Amino acid sequence: MIDEGRPLFLQIAEAIEASILDGTLAEDGQAPSTNELAAFYRINPATAAKGVAMLTDKGILLKRRGIGMFVAPGARAILLAERRTAFAERYIDPLIAEARTLGLGPDDLTALLHERAALTGASGTAASTEGSPS
Repeated sequence: MIDEGRPLFLQIAEAIEASILDGTLAEDGQAPSTNELAAFYRINPATAAKGVAMLTDKGILLKRRGIGMFVAPGARAILLAERRTAFAERYIDPLIAEARTLGLGPDDLTALLHERAALTGASGTAASTEGSPS
């Protein structure tokens, strides 16, 4: 899992976020300690602590004194909103810009999305998948 080209603390934070999004770590559930993370990934505990601190600052994890770190209530919703925004900025905004260049409007884009989804076997809507783990 370790990608040498990216800071380890970011990778730790992203791994915890992925576990929250896929339901492995439930809201109000206990998160791995920095020592557990350090041992698992064979990294310095200070590096693991930096990743955990980043998630604490974002309101994803909460520290319960004397007990440990826990997934904050609403953490999954925060992460989904953050990922949706990043998705829109990375993919949708350039898509819209290219569509304008090609003279395509919103209805044309919607039709293309449906057409491509049918070709790839993708189905469902955000409403039908929102409550299920990704």
